[in-house]
Amino acid sequence: MRKTKAFLSLMLTIALLFTAFSFSFPASTSAATSMQTYVSTMQPGWNLGNTLDAFNPDDPTGGGETSWGNPVVTQAFIQQIAAQGFKSIRIPITWNYRIGDAPNYAIDPAFMDRVQQVVDWSLQEGLYVMINVHHDAWMWVSSMPTDHNAVMARYNAVWTQIADRFKNHSDKLMFESINEPEFSNVDITTQLALLNELNTSFVHLVRASGGGNAVRPLVLPTLYCNHEQVRVDSLASTLVALNDPNLIVTVHYYGLWHFAVNIAGYTTFNADAKNDIDTMVNNVYNTFVSKGIPVVIGELGILGHDKNRETVERGEMLKFFEYLLYSTQAKNITTMWWDNGSYFNRTTYQWSDPDLYNIFKQSLTGRSSTTDTDLIFLKAGTAVQDAVINLNLNGNTFVSLLNGTAALSYGTDYTLNGNVLTIKASALSNYASGSFGEKTVLSVRVNSGPDWKIHVRYSNTPVLSKASGNSSGGLVIPTAFNGDVLATMEAVYTNGTNAGPHNWTSYKEYAYAFLPNYANNTIMITPKFFAETTGGTINLTFHFWSGAIVKYQLTTKGGRITGTPQ
Repeated sequence: MRKTKAFLSLMLTIALLFTAFSFSFPASTSAATSMQTYVSTMQPGWNLGNTLDAFNPDDPTGGGETSWGNPVVTQAFIQQIAAQGFKSIRIPITWNYRIGDAPNYAIDPAFMDRVQQVVDWSLQEGLYVMINVHHDAWMWVSSMPTDHNAVMARYNAVWTQIADRFKNHSDKLMFESINEPEFSNVDITTQLALLNELNTSFVHLVRASGGGNAVRPLVLPTLYCNHEQVRVDSLASTLVALNDPNLIVTVHYYGLWHFAVNIAGYTTFNADAKNDIDTMVNNVYNTFVSKGIPVVIGELGILGHDKNRETVERGEMLKFFEYLLYSTQAKNITTMWWDNGSYFNRTTYQWSDPDLYNIFKQSLTGRSSTTDTDLIFLKAGTAVQDAVINLNLNGNTFVSLLNGTAALSYGTDYTLNGNVLTIKASALSNYASGSFGEKTVLSVRVNSGPDWKIHVRYSNTPVLSKASGNSSGGLVIPTAFNGDVLATMEAVYTNGTNAGPHNWTSYKEYAYAFLPNYANNTIMITPKFFAETTGGTINLTFHFWSGAIVKYQLTTKGGRITGTPQ
């Protein structure tokens, strides 16, 4: 039986090699290539982030895989990733502190063994596996413009050893040349040329290393894994020159920057944020997928999440992911969720955000339904009004409106006219009393996919109190939020010019210039904000999700700051 398998494997390798020598970059394709089928089968994918890519800069050895707060990876955990429905796993790896001196640049054998152990566990679970050279990109490969020969020698030595270790592994293991490549202090034309050299060297080296590497799927990134057209065009030229059918393109996507970090007033998933997704998808689809070259979004997420879960309002975040997953699926682009340990708990095996996970699952077979908002505010001292909400059913059918597990009564508690859901004041008035804050969660149930949840909050206008501080420590403003939620903050000098970081906009970056703390009833104006101000008087405007607007004034003098409500 072993001889039979070996013979079949040899014949398959010969056939694939023949294909490789006869391959040319097609102008178009009407049927999926073998690599497109391979990549489509990888959907959905997941990243083992902040683990084998982790390092501790204060430790001369770099520290171990737990140095960024995640537990040691176990076989049971990898089994759980497969059990969650993922078909592929990307294992980012930082080699820098595990590489010896020139000329051999020998990789620490114990670390290589550990990498193989995690790879083997993943393959045993039937997962497609992607391994790479990760933070090395900025740690030392980025110096290629000024230290070209040494960088290339080290890079080639690293991949020579990786390729040799895994040359007899299943072809469900793929190699990614480098993560988010960048090159210091040179223009983009030079950077594109250097990346072409790096990717070309990588492909030729792996192909010549023997065993299954002759036809192993190899993953090549654009410059910084960005979808800008000039970058995808450059990589397309590299692929033409390589003339290899077993190549995969990768880009990363974390959303339109303004929206993803909540700056410049981009508090909602607006047309610009949507159009940025469309641009990314169309660029890689038209340049690659439509021509038979598969694309993997090797890291998919939203940029501001790691700073603070509230950077992007929850409903807007869910709408972003829903549309992003729909758009990529529609164009046959595989996605790999970036998870640094904040989404799937590696000890309890529980999702921190089950609603988001359910949207990911639903995207494999259809779309999830959303609404134009997931918030209803009932203001104290004001007569409760009907709440009118637009449904985005996305091909699904409305079934019911629930309060917990209890179905509300159509006609009495709510009505539905087309896609317009009206929740009656009589149903909402039950929540317009008592303590401020979230009073209940209503769920829009549809025939397919997860419920969409609407949070009903009882609130009043927030009240900010006097405060004092200094520029090095920032200013902590005592705040009675009164059940409201902060959306964004503006900062301008008294002459009308913008104050603080990113002074091209009056709207400051959430969790960078300012940060609310609802548990402690404060708003922090950060030292980073004051580091980029010129002193004097600054007028702040706080915008809340209820629509409330609160004015506040900062006075800075000699490093001392006082804050006064207006």
